[in-house]
Amino acid sequence: MTKALALTIGEPAGIGPDIAIAAWLKRRELDLPAFYLIGDSAFIAARAGILGVDISTADTSAEDAAGVFADALPVVTTRVAATGKPGQPDDSSAPAAIASIRHAVADVIAGRASAIVTNPIAKSVLYRAGFSHPGHTEFLAQLSAAVSGSVPHPVMMLWSPELAVVPVTIHLPLRDAITQLTSDLIVRTARIVAADLQTRLGIARPRLAISGLNPHAGEDGSLGREDQSIIAPAIEVLRRDGLDVRGPLPADTMFHAAARKTYDCAICMYHDQALIPIKTIAFDDGVNVTLGLPFIRTSPDHGTAFDIAGTGRANPSSLIAALRLAARMASASKA
Repeated sequence: MTKALALTIGEPAGIGPDIAIAAWLKRRELDLPAFYLIGDSAFIAARAGILGVDISTADTSAEDAAGVFADALPVVTTRVAATGKPGQPDDSSAPAAIASIRHAVADVIAGRASAIVTNPIAKSVLYRAGFSHPGHTEFLAQLSAAVSGSVPHPVMMLWSPELAVVPVTIHLPLRDAITQLTSDLIVRTARIVAADLQTRLGIARPRLAISGLNPHAGEDGSLGREDQSIIAPAIEVLRRDGLDVRGPLPADTMFHAAARKTYDCAICMYHDQALIPIKTIAFDDGVNVTLGLPFIRTSPDHGTAFDIAGTGRANPSSLIAALRLAARMASASKA
């Protein structure tokens, strides 16, 4: 029996419900993989009314979702109601968003779903409700410990058909990113990337391009020693592992069209070094993928966009790309 994708509601007052509805309305036109939304069908129906679109919803189970997807948007209830209006999160937002994530992880771990696709959350809203994790990814890693017995090291990959990038350090001030960069962190990150590209994207021998940290990859030490003292030793370890890696490469020449054809993923040293090129090249259809988890998780590469929630202006392209990539990864993993 075909397993559907588990789609979380995200921040209920954001555009997550909007783009979920928009994606389902395009299911036949774009031949989308079956998914079910985890939340509250009454809330989804009310949001559809605000958007002025006519949809059918069906309360269902994860196991039966694929069978009803063609005729109705499947909704698996968490029994946690959401009441936030578009752009106006209220006290129900955080419990509804957290319950949806927990339910999705339980479904994929139990084999009821093939993968998880997460809609954007608003961390500030969650923090006000006592959420103790730095973000979405760390919460998923903690929940996945139920499978492996320990909390894994999650790796953020931004993917598009034109470019895939991984930042070694993520949401840190630039000063802190430099001080926290180590050879061990680069090695651990690259090993996870290579393994998941093989098993979940079907790339037999992934080619990894590893950026330098400093301009011109340090210019032989004249523009900084980190490229020689931290990055180059990590590359040597990865080569001894048998991985296909190149670097440290000057970041300013890694992302033009000809260069992108020479690797499958660029591993960069800090957030903006990785995200600026992919958001320039694939702003509307980039996908956030979490590697290193015992299940597949993708997400649209954008936030809650409170300012346009409920207006019908939210673009579902990134969510559609995330659904397609999750289905592709699930198929490759099963093969």
